[in-house]
Amino acid sequence: MRILVAVKYVPDTDEIQIDETTGTMVREGIPGIINPLDLYAVEEGLRLKERWGGEIVVLSMGPPKAEEALREALSMGADRAVLLTDRRFAGSDTWATAHTLSKAVRKLGYFDLILCGERATDGETGQVGPELGAMLDLPVITYVSQIEDLHPPHGGKRGWICCRRLTEEGYQRIGAPLPALLTVVKEINEPRLPTFQGKSRARRAEIQRLSLEDLALSAQETGLRGSPTRVVEIFYPSLVRDTVVVAEPPEKSVERIVDFLQKHELI
Repeated sequence: MRILVAVKYVPDTDEIQIDETTGTMVREGIPGIINPLDLYAVEEGLRLKERWGGEIVVLSMGPPKAEEALREALSMGADRAVLLTDRRFAGSDTWATAHTLSKAVRKLGYFDLILCGERATDGETGQVGPELGAMLDLPVITYVSQIEDLHPPHGGKRGWICCRRLTEEGYQRIGAPLPALLTVVKEINEPRLPTFQGKSRARRAEIQRLSLEDLALSAQETGLRGSPTRVVEIFYPSLVRDTVVVAEPPEKSVERIVDFLQKHELI
């Protein structure tokens, strides 16, 4: 099987800052890590490879420092890595990001399966994976908590995958023909730790870089210019609480609390 895993390089901090002019996240000077939720997608790809054989390619889009995320995936056992990096990609919203990634996937060739994390911890949208699948015209299964059955393509026959999908009501069993794209949740596995040998191999590995021209994209298709989403205002919400201090005997205090709840139709 040939498996592609999309990963993201995210800020290693909770103190996210937004550029008020562009409405995009400030990433300069902030240390980064591989998106923690993408590690589950990498691990699942490795488990499938261990069972069925094949190749795992990890793909990311970001600044040159995003190589760190790719090298972590390589140290876990991925075979090779590709980084989409170009200053003209900066400021891409989820649509422009998925569009750029889709161009790269087509350039890299056929994949039986594409795996993504549930969402990125910086944007928290969960949109890029499904958008990528739609742009590649692939079946998409989101929130996968278990791959129950898999039949790789064989003898010219199309493969098939069956997954358990996490929903608000419980679980849903759903199947799709291959190639397909899955987004996975934390419940699916426990990511392995890189070995010393894996880290050594990852440090030496050559990471393929692709630019705007390599993907035959125009500047109007990606980055800020290619992003239909616009941030029109940035503000910090204020929390105002109307409080009443009750400093009376317990019986009286209880009466006042009950009156308050009844008045606001809470009981």
